[in-house]
Amino acid sequence: MQLRDYQQESVDAIWSYFMSGKTGNPLVALPTGTGKSVVIAGFLKSVYDKFPGQRIMMLTHVKELIEQNYSKLMAMWPFAPAGIYSAGLNRKDVHAPITFAGIASVAKKAHLFGHIDLIIIDEAHLVSPNDETMYQKFIGELKRINPYIKVVGLTATPYRLGHGKLTDGKVLKDGSESPPLFTDICIDLTTVECFNRFIAEGYLAPLIPRSTNYKLDIDGVHMRGGEFIEKELQYAVDKHEITVQAIKETLEEGEDRRSWLVFCAGIEHAKNAADILNDIGIPAVAVHSKMSNSERDEAIAGFKSGKYRAITNNGVLTTGFDHPPIDLILCLRPTASPVLWVQMLGRGTRPCPGKENCLVLDFADNTRRLGAINDPVVPRKKGSKSGPPPVKECPKCRTWQHASVRFCTGVDKDGMQCDHEFKFETKLKQGASTKELIKGDMPIVEVFKIDHIAYSTHRKDGRPPMMKVSYYCGYKCFSEYVCIEHINYAGKKARDWWRARTDIPVPEKTEQALEMTNFLKVPTHLRVWTNKKYPEILATCFDGTAFGVDEDDGFRPNTENYDVKTTSPNEPLIIDDIPF
Repeated sequence: MQLRDYQQESVDAIWSYFMSGKTGNPLVALPTGTGKSVVIAGFLKSVYDKFPGQRIMMLTHVKELIEQNYSKLMAMWPFAPAGIYSAGLNRKDVHAPITFAGIASVAKKAHLFGHIDLIIIDEAHLVSPNDETMYQKFIGELKRINPYIKVVGLTATPYRLGHGKLTDGKVLKDGSESPPLFTDICIDLTTVECFNRFIAEGYLAPLIPRSTNYKLDIDGVHMRGGEFIEKELQYAVDKHEITVQAIKETLEEGEDRRSWLVFCAGIEHAKNAADILNDIGIPAVAVHSKMSNSERDEAIAGFKSGKYRAITNNGVLTTGFDHPPIDLILCLRPTASPVLWVQMLGRGTRPCPGKENCLVLDFADNTRRLGAINDPVVPRKKGSKSGPPPVKECPKCRTWQHASVRFCTGVDKDGMQCDHEFKFETKLKQGASTKELIKGDMPIVEVFKIDHIAYSTHRKDGRPPMMKVSYYCGYKCFSEYVCIEHINYAGKKARDWWRARTDIPVPEKTEQALEMTNFLKVPTHLRVWTNKKYPEILATCFDGTAFGVDEDDGFRPNTENYDVKTTSPNEPLIIDDIPF
């Protein structure tokens, strides 16, 4: 199993953190669906490659994630010295050097495992800062055995409702702060730019938010601990006529959607919603916490196999639930938690063959309160305040958009791209939060046939020279920079770029590379993210098929090698976005 670039970068970031001399516990922030389990597997293998004999525990809260993380490691490293300790999976391996465990199963059994060197926690946002919780007590017991134990966390949401960022200390009654478990974020790939890059590169599927005509009324519902009181919430929204109205509108908007995930406000609400769906001809099943494990597994298996078109739930199918074909999310569950909101939306971002996007119908108005999946309203520590960004709604397709977007990135119910251009004459009202599900313009990715390739030297003051590769595609030109002489991540990417094009060893100098360009494999097509300030090359095709769309016509671009000392900053349509 080969790690993707960003997955390897995440593994490297953990090592860089510890090798820099820092003594804290780092966090890795990756969006849902980008492969945290692969990062965990890659890091575990790298630990044993460097330091065999370490004892490691990988902790999480649900059996599905235990099984998934264990399977990814065994796929990457078939003879890994790993075991599982989980009551839900009927395994209790105690002596394995690497143990994948459920926190509920091991919380009171630290003495069984003894000396542990490293703990990895998946879905680290579930670790409460309170000292008396399962995670904190278990880690505390292991620290008594080994005071030098290290903890690494992974999450898509590096914050927690009521406590702020996971790296913030807990505010005590006297106003002081207790130290947090996680001290630093060593890499954050949940930013707007990173998230949209994942969409552009096909690693994530876009979310299409659609404004609903019908809205749930939660006036009078109180809050406790920063979240709506579930009993009151269910009473307010679990009404037959309300659910029927929402489902009728869903049928109008998403009649062609194949796989529906429905979030409800309570157990009875989930059951009732499933009954209504079945009554109107949509095969559906409900899952909830009062079902036995076997009942729940059977229901989920039926949904994944296609027996059920829709699955309703209350607080079950969020973290740890993975079914890429989901192309419609129906939200009937209001929440004030950005963690829960991002996790809910993340069920629809996994790509799948035949799936272009995931439609989100938010009858609960969570988008107004909590914002975009890649730019949510991050909860603050007690006593601090923050203001969310302005919002706007497309008058043509009713898609919620961030105020910074100029052109609507939504699609109508027929699947046609909306072309509405927003006007900026009117100052937008500051709302409670943003009304978009993905901040910024949705990536536009186009494929171009290469007519001509030119290699040259690019120099910047104080930096080693780079090889500039210019691809001429009709009247457009796109460029990339191969930084062979650099020793950082850009240098690693340059060496990978070279190895993908020739078996000749990577040269040490840019000058040497320019002399060997005749031996490089010549690409025929580019995949380019075009609606960025500086268009970005995402992939190259070498077989003439335009990434599998066309048959190879036998055409190969002309190549030319020439040397220039500088590149003009005014070159039209030339990429000059060098990330360092």
